[in-house]
Amino acid sequence: MTDATPSTPWRRAVVTGGAGFLGSHLCEHLIEQGVAVDCVDNLSSGSRANVAHLVGRPGFRYYEQDVCADGAPDRLPGPYDLVLHFACPASPADYLRLPLQTLDCGSLGTRNMLAVAERDGARFLLASTSEVYGDPLVHPQREDYWGNVNPVGPRSVYDESKRFSEALVTAHVGAHGADAGIVRLFNTYGPRMRPLDGRAVPVFVCRALAGEPLPVAGDGSQTRSLCYVDDTVDGILLVAASRSVRPVNIGGTDEVTVRDIALRVVELARSRSRIEYVDRPADDPQRRRPDTTLARELLGWTPQVPWEEGIRRTIDHFAAARFGAPAPARPPASPNGDHPEPYGHPAPSRLPS
Repeated sequence: MTDATPSTPWRRAVVTGGAGFLGSHLCEHLIEQGVAVDCVDNLSSGSRANVAHLVGRPGFRYYEQDVCADGAPDRLPGPYDLVLHFACPASPADYLRLPLQTLDCGSLGTRNMLAVAERDGARFLLASTSEVYGDPLVHPQREDYWGNVNPVGPRSVYDESKRFSEALVTAHVGAHGADAGIVRLFNTYGPRMRPLDGRAVPVFVCRALAGEPLPVAGDGSQTRSLCYVDDTVDGILLVAASRSVRPVNIGGTDEVTVRDIALRVVELARSRSRIEYVDRPADDPQRRRPDTTLARELLGWTPQVPWEEGIRRTIDHFAAARFGAPAPARPPASPNGDHPEPYGHPAPSRLPS
């Protein structure tokens, strides 16, 4: 973690989606800072393995339950100083598989967790997403940009779930004076992502380690701004501690094409994998980069881990899981040189974006 993390003003926090990729890192960091944590997850996309190392730690409690269910607030004992609502299928593979549950997380789940925060007088923070900007016509994306979103497209279950949850939080601030904030996250990646979950980094890393082709959508010119999970966690907790009620972008500032990400993964993994161009998903954003001026000026937050260093750490994590050791030594160069050559344009498949 970076030095930007604030001293924690909380005694007990509840983290929904706490057994997921990002939620588990939040649980871990809060426990390390001496904050007691209730981790809540229904395991629709999370895993107990992500928080197994926290079981038995002082202050850590795990609740396997659905935050969208009737009576969910009554099953969370509290009292809490901080409510982090991060429960929601976030990868394309998950929200396309669970469309109604995704919409429920943004509506019923958000309403239930706002009720918990109101009951305990806790600070509430909603995990939103760069997807609220859709395929943006403004670049980079500032918090006051309303977005360019298809409300009935294949990605709409996720996009509109988050847009509605933002509206619900904003309404609670206006109607009830809730101490509630919103953090819009851009392309977070790192250890504990699920292999092949439909997001670019884990798909590319797992394919490269296996020596398989890396599927790049379209011509790969679409851009992403990656943010390593440690930096994202720091930004989230700074927003939580700030009492800001405005949406705040948290994301990387280096804009990189998807093709360049794939090529760099192959190089850092010492792989002989090739790039395979495939059909581009509907409504896939062409450019994505946050304007993080507000986070920098309000919170003093800037990402500290360069994206290539974060990729290296992520490769080491997946390699250890696959081989029990860091990525294997690079094989001899092919007759055509060390760099993977793109080829083909096969039938459509589910792809990272």
